[in-house]
Amino acid sequence: MERTWRMLREGHPEARRGCPEVIEAAFAEPRLRGLYPFPSHGALFFHRNTDFPWSNDLPYIATGFTGYLVYAARSADVLGETATPEEAAALVVAHLPDDCGPAIEGSWPEPEPEPNAGPSA
Repeated sequence: MERTWRMLREGHPEARRGCPEVIEAAFAEPRLRGLYPFPSHGALFFHRNTDFPWSNDLPYIATGFTGYLVYAARSADVLGETATPEEAAALVVAHLPDDCGPAIEGSWPEPEPEPNAGPSA
């Protein structure tokens, strides 16, 4: 994960492309720096793991026309619009789940199937 952040910040040719200002602002936040960064389609996503399939359950930052938009995970719900990437990164941190620790290596675990309750009596 540290390698991914470094490659993004240095603009390495093999790294995904993202808004350098957003990447730097996110990297400056310790809780975001512990997550896996994934720039895509004008947005910077954060994941709790390092390989596909991704967790896809965290807010993310998109570059807007006049500022930065922070969206809820897997949603079109805007959590807020900010003037600076630093404010956007802080807004993401404010909306992280309490149990959101450093990213785990590998794929995100598949959810456990719910036990079959069977017919009701």
